[in-house]
Amino acid sequence: MSRIGKKPIEMPEGVEVKIEDNMVTVKGPKGELQKEIRPEIKVEIKDNEILVSPEKETKRTKAFWGLSRTLISNMIEGVTKGYEKKLEIQGVGYKANLEGEDLVLQVGFSHPTNIKKPEGIEFSVEKNIITVSGINKELVGQTAAKIRKVRKPEPYKGKGIRYLGEEVRRKPGKKVATTEGAAGAAAK
Repeated sequence: MSRIGKKPIEMPEGVEVKIEDNMVTVKGPKGELQKEIRPEIKVEIKDNEILVSPEKETKRTKAFWGLSRTLISNMIEGVTKGYEKKLEIQGVGYKANLEGEDLVLQVGFSHPTNIKKPEGIEFSVEKNIITVSGINKELVGQTAAKIRKVRKPEPYKGKGIRYLGEEVRRKPGKKVATTEGAAGAAAK
């Protein structure tokens, strides 16, 4: 039994859910999302709640049961509240700005890096913080990871692009030999 899959999903006011074959469509104030659910999983609406259950219980359907419920729940939350991820740029001369709808990063390379805006995603830049927002949780996370991948934070100085609040474990640099130790070694 899936603990997550058994929980019913509450449908807030202003959200419409349609189920046709294996396609679940969620329409809300911020937009519309569609997701295809596996054929082993049954989705139904009863008393303003969405119930997800497996057709027959096998090891494989148990795995998809909780996943399907969470995906539908994320779609409902996305069309009502939306999602956002914030990234922080650290480093001397590192900066980000918007050119039209695309994001342009200058992060220590000889040329600026352009990131095209995917459909359904919004970028905003304030000083050294980039905000990626949208209604699709998967797309927001994937776009934020793509931006971070341009220049991951390095462990010696901590320069690069990181998620807001992410801690980067710093490594100590090379140890410099003292002058006494070097002079004593040369005398021997």
